[in-house]
Amino acid sequence: MSLLRTLNTMLRELAPLVLILVALVALTFLSPGSFDRTVTDWLIKLVVVVGLFIFIGNTGVISFGHMSFMAIGAYVSAWLTIAPMMKKMRLHDLPDVIQATQLDVFSASLFAGGAGALAALVAGIPLLRLTGISASIGTFAVLIVTISIAGNWDGLTGGRGSLIGLPVYVTPWVACAWSIAALIIAWAFTRSRLGLMIRAARGDEVAARASGVNIYRQRLIALVVSGFVMGVGGSLYGHFLGILSANAFFLDLTFITLAMLVVGGMESLSGAVIGTLLVSLLLEILRRFEGGFNIAGVSVGEMPGLAEVGLAVVMLCVLIARPSGIMRGRDLVFRRPKVGADTPLAAAIPAERKA
Repeated sequence: MSLLRTLNTMLRELAPLVLILVALVALTFLSPGSFDRTVTDWLIKLVVVVGLFIFIGNTGVISFGHMSFMAIGAYVSAWLTIAPMMKKMRLHDLPDVIQATQLDVFSASLFAGGAGALAALVAGIPLLRLTGISASIGTFAVLIVTISIAGNWDGLTGGRGSLIGLPVYVTPWVACAWSIAALIIAWAFTRSRLGLMIRAARGDEVAARASGVNIYRQRLIALVVSGFVMGVGGSLYGHFLGILSANAFFLDLTFITLAMLVVGGMESLSGAVIGTLLVSLLLEILRRFEGGFNIAGVSVGEMPGLAEVGLAVVMLCVLIARPSGIMRGRDLVFRRPKVGADTPLAAAIPAERKA
């Protein structure tokens, strides 16, 4: 009975978000050919933002280093799917076992998630002993180290050049399926006993410690789960573009995904989804205006950087008007109909059952 109740709750709380994602993908059949790539990119970013939510939303600790786990997942997936001949030519520092291995993309994505989780565990053991801004700066240091290694180790990642040859398989429906999987993982973790303890510590650490909550351990578990989702997001990113570059995982992607989470609201899963879609739509519109446009016969020339400036203005407006984000920590949920004395359902219940 408990399992059925849990499944029912999950369906009511995730169904609105799943319907939004499915409707978005369905629009690709009615739109120009380039729109499907745009939607796919949005959904991959959603996987990444959900990965951020699992840690930041539950612990309240701002992390600037999660793109490290995404980058590691992307490169691990690339190592496992690129043709062995190409790996022997360009990635000569890989172990012989990996050079001779070529897996299917689904299995490689799972290994990418595992690599992201392992990297999160290794990084989190020392970092999560810090608190507040010190922990945030520590995560940023992890990102710098990761990108520096990926950008300079030619025999492992291709170095400053681009790593090519990744199989391209991520379509809007594939990205949608992984997005739904990420939502389920985030929902299950948030509603679990561990998730509830972490959220309690986010609100009041002193009271949580007094209640027996091991904040360090719970935050480390949240980071590992988050790292798994980030690793899968990196795999999707690589197999969507077919090419990898270390700089793609640095500051631009870090701050855009954080902006998506902040705009939607860090404390709710619906906020992560709504924030990702709204910010993605805003950036897409502003980038179309960057090349110039005409208003009432007046021609406006190119405006490089308009998208970033527009995003910064929107973030400021949201933070001033709604500091907790658009969703204000609330989730979109299908509510059960209330049964009152004057409803048809109540009238249909026999009098002896009411008594």
